Amino acid sequence: MEHTEKAGAERYAPGFGNQHSSEAVPGALPIGRNSPQRAPLGLYAEQLSGTAFTEPRAANRRSWLYRVRPSAAHPPFRRISGGSLRSAPFDETVPEPNRLRWDPLPGPEPGTDFVAGLWTLGGNGDARRRTGLAIHLYRCDAPMTDRVFGDADGELLIVPQRGTLLLRTEFGPLRAGPGQVALIPRGVRFAAEPAEPADGPAAGYVCENYGTPLTLPELGPIGANGLANPRDFLAPEAAFEEDCDRPVELVSKFCGTLWAAALDHSPLDVVAWHGNHVPYLYDLRRFNALGSISFDHPDPSIFTVLTSPGALDFAVFAPRWLVGEDTFRPPYFHRNVMSEYMGLIEGAYDAKASGFLPGGGSLHNMMSAHGPDAETFRRASEAELAPQRVDDGLAFMVETRWPVIPTAQALATPALQRDYDAVWQGLGRNFPA
Repeated sequence: MEHTEKAGAERYAPGFGNQHSSEAVPGALPIGRNSPQRAPLGLYAEQLSGTAFTEPRAANRRSWLYRVRPSAAHPPFRRISGGSLRSAPFDETVPEPNRLRWDPLPGPEPGTDFVAGLWTLGGNGDARRRTGLAIHLYRCDAPMTDRVFGDADGELLIVPQRGTLLLRTEFGPLRAGPGQVALIPRGVRFAAEPAEPADGPAAGYVCENYGTPLTLPELGPIGANGLANPRDFLAPEAAFEEDCDRPVELVSKFCGTLWAAALDHSPLDVVAWHGNHVPYLYDLRRFNALGSISFDHPDPSIFTVLTSPGALDFAVFAPRWLVGEDTFRPPYFHRNVMSEYMGLIEGAYDAKASGFLPGGGSLHNMMSAHGPDAETFRRASEAELAPQRVDDGLAFMVETRWPVIPTAQALATPALQRDYDAVWQGLGRNFPA
């Protein structure tokens, strides 16, 4: 790698959608061809494709891996329990127009790893048709010591909220903490572990995207710069498990269910790789927020970090300045053709005075009227409009064109706030002023 960034013990190469290359052992990466008659160092050459072969070059995602054993060396899979993990199509409940909000879920049972700790809130589309998404929460306090996970249904955008996750992927390690996001592409295998077990269980959110891979949004009139900068996305450096000759359970999510195969080796044995179907890390605090410097509040699309065109947007509400003149500065009252799931990583969200807690979330489905609560409206309407720094919270939103249908467990959990509608009480008649 010509240029790397170092964070702790991990090294990364910057750039979004780049054709990266990396080798953990010098000479492991063949030069001039992808699949030589004999791959270097006795390795196996294997291509991993994340898109159809005939996708346009700009959209095509694939990587070549040079590994100790080929992925084909596995016994039959057997179906296993998915626990609290659900997948599309979501038909356990009837879609409803009600606004919903959840407190953080309780901690996991002791000994829960990342896969066992996945809990599905809802979603849309159909994993078998590669459309839509699922929204999960995770809670874990144990490493995936002898277990590796791969998702054939979609890519996983992991949003840590508490604790740091060490993600040991086929391409190398990623270390993701609160305020960062990690993307695991479709089909890439990995093991997750809390990196700071002494600090308690790790927890956060996962957006599983069944459709077109997430990419950077077009900037249009914004021009060449702003929002998420490509150079701030970090791909891992190649690394492999030295002790790869040991029994490992390979868990695969396939068409909505979990399957497992008992391997006599670890699949995290890639010694070198090149391509653009790679995991990456992004620090949300590096988002270059844009906004109005005259009047009115721009649409939240101005905060989009990543997008799957026509399917979903991932937006972040990061620290920024508000300077709008004669402008109601918090997010305004609105009804939207899109459906919005919001999560809070830390602090407070400027549209809700109370009740929206770190680790919790809210769901406002299409055309559900929402906006600031009564207390926030009162304060913002009466505030002196000096330049204001919003730096006491970090929130995100997953926005999708289809309604998000909650799972039965999401509607039954005690974490669901049964009195959420009350936050808008007190918004009485002010006319005539």
